Amino acid sequence: MRRMSLTERLSRATSHVPGPVAVVDLDAFDANATDLLRRAGGRPVRVASKSVRVRSLVGRALDAGFAGVMSFSLAEALWLAGTGVRDVLVGYPSVDRDALARLAGDATARREVTLMVDDVAQLVPLRRALEAAGEVLPDVQVCLDVDASLRLGVGPLQVHLGTRRSPLRSPADVATLAARVEAVPGARLRGLMLYEAQVAGLPDTNPAVRLVKRLSVADVDGRRGELLAATEAAVGHRLELVNSGGTGSLETSGAGPHVTEVTAGSGLFVPGLFDGYRSFAPRPSAFFGLDVVRVPAPGWATAFGGGYPASGPAGRSRLPRVATAGWALTGAEGAGEVMTPLRRRPSGTRPLRVGDRVWMRHAKAGELMERFASVHLVRGDEVVDVVPTYRGEQRAFG
Repeated sequence: MRRMSLTERLSRATSHVPGPVAVVDLDAFDANATDLLRRAGGRPVRVASKSVRVRSLVGRALDAGFAGVMSFSLAEALWLAGTGVRDVLVGYPSVDRDALARLAGDATARREVTLMVDDVAQLVPLRRALEAAGEVLPDVQVCLDVDASLRLGVGPLQVHLGTRRSPLRSPADVATLAARVEAVPGARLRGLMLYEAQVAGLPDTNPAVRLVKRLSVADVDGRRGELLAATEAAVGHRLELVNSGGTGSLETSGAGPHVTEVTAGSGLFVPGLFDGYRSFAPRPSAFFGLDVVRVPAPGWATAFGGGYPASGPAGRSRLPRVATAGWALTGAEGAGEVMTPLRRRPSGTRPLRVGDRVWMRHAKAGELMERFASVHLVRGDEVVDVVPTYRGEQRAFG
């Protein structure tokens, strides 16, 4: 008896559900969670919520052994902490005055949420919120985001490889801002984050990329200790948190000196942009299914919906990947706002008919869930649960 393909399983499981429909294969999700923990080499792994955006699946990762959450906004962090999630590190700076006021006036949030800063200007709204709160509560915890890009050369010949993420780079930069944090009544510096995006966020597409990754790992490993020492000298106490890494760099980040934890999220879903990584075997778990509504010509099919491009530089890499074997997006139209045309590849697969379901994968991870109010959790060829996304819980954080 022929074994069903993945897309056949998904179609059977969701045959009673109209498309477009979002699904997560729990067997793959759970296996990915186990693999991410293994790759971290014993370091605690914080789950990046922006790469999931489904509260029950964030909880599933925590139940599997992840430790804490990295949120993508302060408002989101406050919401998660209010639902019982513990140790939420905000991954990006915030000037949301309303959220800062709520943080300043909430003892539980002040214990469980850690703010991210990289500029003294970001301390101004925090100071005002703390002054307005006027209560004796636990200190607001703060983490400094430090530039972990690779710079080669000197002077005008210097090349910057990586994102322009943070203005903090030298030990003096970090020590100065650390002292300013500690000077804010009611604030305390908890840690440092160095996210080497040029290692964690780039697929292993060629030898040049792999060389940049090796050089970057050596560079950030060499700088991390100096940054930590300068910071601790400036504030007069030890830092409990030194965060690093992402799905693409768990092995090297977890092994880095002074690192106390790493972060991962995309590796739970394994979206299309992660197909080129060599550090792990891709095991996609998140998909969306579209219904074929038109067959305009032999070798063609048109599905309803599907125009879900990913953020980042515009181009084909940001379009969804067709998971149904033998079919592809067309070069002229890509993924459509209402209709997505598909062209049959010369691979001998059967034609798609009106009413068939075609499966796709988003180029990135959690962004898919912003398009759906619920996600169907599949095990084998059955839907075992239907859970709300952030959108389904009427939450939008940017």
